[in-house]
Amino acid sequence: MICFPNAKINLGLNIISKRPDGYHNLETVFYPIGLKDALEIVPSDGEENYRFFQTGIEVRGNTDDNLVIKALRLISEEKEIPNIDIHLLKKIPFGAGLGGGSSDAAFMLKLLDYTFSLNYTTTQLEQKAAKIGADCAFFIRNKPAIATGIGNILEEIELDLDNYFFVLVKPDVTVSTKDAYATISPAAPKISLKEIIKKPVSEWKELMKNDFEPSVFKKYPEICKIKEQLYAKGALYASMSGSGSSVYGFFEKETDVRFDNCLVWKNKKL
Repeated sequence: MICFPNAKINLGLNIISKRPDGYHNLETVFYPIGLKDALEIVPSDGEENYRFFQTGIEVRGNTDDNLVIKALRLISEEKEIPNIDIHLLKKIPFGAGLGGGSSDAAFMLKLLDYTFSLNYTTTQLEQKAAKIGADCAFFIRNKPAIATGIGNILEEIELDLDNYFFVLVKPDVTVSTKDAYATISPAAPKISLKEIIKKPVSEWKELMKNDFEPSVFKKYPEICKIKEQLYAKGALYASMSGSGSSVYGFFEKETDVRFDNCLVWKNKKL
C-alpha cells in the first residue's frame, strides 16, 4: 500500500507567549500544498519487525529516530503489526518549514490503520500524531486549519487558494528551529489571523506577519532577498514558511521566476 505525504505552508506565524514548559504558544494557519513524498509499506520476508529503505533526498541520522519509525512503534505498542518493508521516497526538503517529517509520520499512522484495519478514529490518530510532533496532527485531516497552542490545537477553516498561481523557493540553506526561537520576543498580535484570512489575499501583505522573519533574515539575508524578488515579480503575498528556509508567493497570473542555487516548485494548483 502506498500513499503520498504532502507538505504544508504557514500563512502567518505569531509567537504569542512562552510557556512554563519551555515551549511557545503560537498562532498560525497551516495550509496543505501539493509537494509530496511517497511512502509505501509491503509485507516483508525478513525476520525483523521492519526494514527501512529510503531514496530521494538523503535522510541523515539514526533510522530509529525517523518519525516514520516512531509512528510505527507508537502503533505497535497497541496493535500486532506483521513484519513490513517500508519504502520512503523523500522529495520534501528538510529545514524548510514545510513539515515534511511530520507529514510522513502522520501518513504512516493512517497507512497502518488502513492497511491492517486497525479501526482507529480520526481523533485517536490525531492524538497519536500529537505525541510525535507539534504539527503532526494537522496532517491527519490535512485540511486548512488555524493552529494554536504549540501548533497542536487545530480549528478547521474555509480557505481555498486554488485560483492563485503558487511559487515555492527553497534556497540551499537549513534553518534551525531552535535557533530561530532563540531571539524571539513573544507578543500577542494586534489582529488575529482568523480575521486576516477573511480579507483578500492582496491585503495580506500589510497585515499578515511571520515573527521568525526578522531574526532569520538577519542571519540569512539570501532568504530575505528571495521574498523581495517574489514581490518584485508581482506576488500579491509572499512569506517565509514556518521558521524557514523556504519562501512562497501567491500570484494572480503565471509568472516566470528563476532563482540560482534554489529548488523552485511552482504549480497553479496547491
